[in-house]
Amino acid sequence: MSQAEQAQVSRSVRNAWYLSTPALLILLVGAVGPLMIVLVYSFLLPGKYGNVEWGFSLDGWRGILFTKDIFDDTLVLADAHLTIFWRSIKLSLLTTVFTFLVGFPTAWFIATRTPKSRPIWLFLITIPFWTNLLIRTYAINEVIRTEGLLNTILMKLGLITTPLQIIYTDVAVFIGMVYVYLPLMVLPLFAAIDRFDMRLLEAGYDLYASRLQVLRRIILPIVKPGLIAGSILVFVPSLGAYVTPRVLGGGKQMMIGNFIELQFGQGRNWPLGAALSMLLLIVVTIALLVYVRYANREDANV
Repeated sequence: MSQAEQAQVSRSVRNAWYLSTPALLILLVGAVGPLMIVLVYSFLLPGKYGNVEWGFSLDGWRGILFTKDIFDDTLVLADAHLTIFWRSIKLSLLTTVFTFLVGFPTAWFIATRTPKSRPIWLFLITIPFWTNLLIRTYAINEVIRTEGLLNTILMKLGLITTPLQIIYTDVAVFIGMVYVYLPLMVLPLFAAIDRFDMRLLEAGYDLYASRLQVLRRIILPIVKPGLIAGSILVFVPSLGAYVTPRVLGGGKQMMIGNFIELQFGQGRNWPLGAALSMLLLIVVTIALLVYVRYANREDANV
């Protein structure tokens, strides 16, 4: 490459950076800036009536796992915090697993329809995205509450004599999260299954493989990228869910998102809320890095 060509390439790269400067500044101010403020707040002292006091302290991060005894100020394990963390992780994992169990057959059904009817089924899957999350959550509330549609039907059929107590339990939060995040699992799985070569199924059956062997050795390895993408799309928002646990849990079945809001609100412990926010961000970042590393490894193998 001649010097003139090198100079032209350098000029093009420099111009591209100049043109990108406004967008980069907006990203820096709108995204990185607030995160840095939250990070700084996590290392400060809590104010008496909210806000923070400017003094370095690790109490916010220490408060994630430990709390001070009210009598002698000794540190004891924060059982309530650990319960919230465990509930959040447990419900997020269960939501991810159940959305796969329901979403995989659904995606397979849609992918195997005729090209003319396939858009209609995809349209039905994406309809919930047209409605606000709060409205969808209240719709589930009307179905599973004590006097709701589910209990009314079961009692009229004589299957139960007293209403099932589902609302304001972990089960209610789980049902709501599965309903809300199911499309996020179906769509990536459909994209992976849509590229699947159905002749591989015939080859497997010709080699006397059972249906379970075909599923385990042929179908799942090929659609694995869609499965991992869908799992990330479901697990990440489930872990930080706020509206669904708030409405269906009634404030009793608290998750990390609700716990963070509590610290910035009634708890008036902004450093702890900021530390919890950064912890949630770290967990989500690790999950995304694992996915990116896996995706890059799959591309390299191809």
